[in-house]
Amino acid sequence: MRDYKWLHEYCLNRFGSAAELEAHLPVPKTPAQLRKISDDRYLSTMALRVFRAGLKHSLVDAKWPSFEEVFFKFDPEKVVLMSAEHLERLIQDARIIRHLGKLKSVPRNAQFVLDVAHEKGSFGALIADWPVTDIVGLWTYLKKRGHQLGGLSAPRFLRMVGKDTFVPSYDVVAGLNAQKIVDKVPTSQRDLALVQDVFNQWHEQSGGRPMSQISMMLAYTVNH
Repeated sequence: MRDYKWLHEYCLNRFGSAAELEAHLPVPKTPAQLRKISDDRYLSTMALRVFRAGLKHSLVDAKWPSFEEVFFKFDPEKVVLMSAEHLERLIQDARIIRHLGKLKSVPRNAQFVLDVAHEKGSFGALIADWPVTDIVGLWTYLKKRGHQLGGLSAPRFLRMVGKDTFVPSYDVVAGLNAQKIVDKVPTSQRDLALVQDVFNQWHEQSGGRPMSQISMMLAYTVNH
């Protein structure tokens, strides 16, 4: 495995200057900013990620104001009370995406958000306090306790809310494969630990550069 210095030099050569490289990299939110996000916004973003999965994002995003309306602005205290009959009625609402499985995930995830808020004080506290050096542990936690947050949905949800995380996208996995780390999207605990360890090393070697930036830099090594 090559060290972070190689990755940084490659990206500098690609973009021509440090300023141009930095302009192409995401900036994650601080723990304080993540704590300030209200539970309803976390639930809304979680639902948005679930509905985006497998669909054109622009299609989902265009309908999202209607989702906000029918789901009471994603107030988890209200959403959790939605009955099966209520959800069945939403199947008739042409303003939203009428996928019953995904619709059912919303009140279930509302309960998840409420449970975490009861345990931690707020859902944002969980997200803010989770160490980036075990971000794959947070993916697993979200997958196990949430609904329809498997695959890339957990890391993409975290990226959407601003939590620092790498995302094992096609390009990132191709970059990891080129470094002989993994040859497919990591799903086993062994492969997840391997990838986390590599990102932790690059994170340390870079002086603490965000995981999301290292992830995108790695993608740039294969995405021409």
